[in-house]
Amino acid sequence: MHALFVTLLVIVSIGLIVVVLLQSGKSAGLSGAISGGAESLFGKQKARGLDLILHRITIVLAVLFILLAVAVAYLQI
Repeated sequence: MHALFVTLLVIVSIGLIVVVLLQSGKSAGLSGAISGGAESLFGKQKARGLDLILHRITIVLAVLFILLAVAVAYLQI
């Protein structure tokens, strides 16, 4: 059981790293920093398409990572 949780933890960890690296940055250079700051002050632009999917996958994988880490620590005791 412990080996299964550790294996799942490694797989989720690698998946979380890949999904975070695939996401686009908040600012794309100096022009992105200026317009991004103004956009966050005056209105929010909803994420669309691939960015929204990657954001949701990141949340799911992060929750799985935390739950598996707690389970592995609990089974270790």
